[in-house]
Amino acid sequence: MQKFIYQTHLWLGLFVSIPVLAWALSGFLYALPNTVEGGTVEKIDSNRVKIAPSEALQKANKLAGKTLPTTALTLLMKDGEPVYQSIGGLGADSIFIDAETGEARMSEPPTLKTQFFRQAHFYYFAGSWQVALLILFSILASFSALTGIYLNCVYWFGRRSRTRFNAD
Repeated sequence: MQKFIYQTHLWLGLFVSIPVLAWALSGFLYALPNTVEGGTVEKIDSNRVKIAPSEALQKANKLAGKTLPTTALTLLMKDGEPVYQSIGGLGADSIFIDAETGEARMSEPPTLKTQFFRQAHFYYFAGSWQVALLILFSILASFSALTGIYLNCVYWFGRRSRTRFNAD
């Protein structure tokens, strides 16, 4: 039985480690500016912000032609200009609103590199199977961890009892 659990642990570890590694690497690269998305992180020039957040939301809704279920409105510097980024209701797309003039525009399509890392990190490649795939890998990772814990307990408690037996 212990050999079966050991083999199961090894195979689960190999099978689960590949998507976990892809997820971890893509997340790490997302955390580094200029690696995936391009651009730089700049300090916001608040003196140039002339449009209020509520006005920015109105401009985004007008561009979309409907009231968007916005989940985030972020003020950032993009290419040296202060802009609001409205996220939510458009899938992976967003709307940029110039914080000085109020001009709204759709986000540019992502580059192939950015698309690849989004696919790897958020499992978009799975389509409607995304949630099921994430749950499956979570369950398999849990089984891998549990078999590892079992094998460690058997090893350490077995070693401890052998040491006691030999000491007597």
